[in-house]
Amino acid sequence: MSYNSTKTTSRFQFEITRNNTAKKAGSNVVTIATRAVDGQQYAVGTTQLQMTVKEAIALQGFLNESLGNESLGSESESDSINL
Repeated sequence: MSYNSTKTTSRFQFEITRNNTAKKAGSNVVTIATRAVDGQQYAVGTTQLQMTVKEAIALQGFLNESLGNESLGSESESDSINL
């Protein structure tokens, strides 16, 4: 069974492609790509990061643990995130 999903923001495109029956490389992939937008300082060209679903699950766990339910405004100075 195949599954594809895409989410696009002003700066990024997130895509997941899964095929539970396929066992070959590239059949279960998560892609994060920057979007080139005229006049934006962050995405001059485009860059793409591709990982397996297993690696993406590890990234998800890290982000959930690191970001949790905290709001960005309630962090201590030593743990601040510069956006």
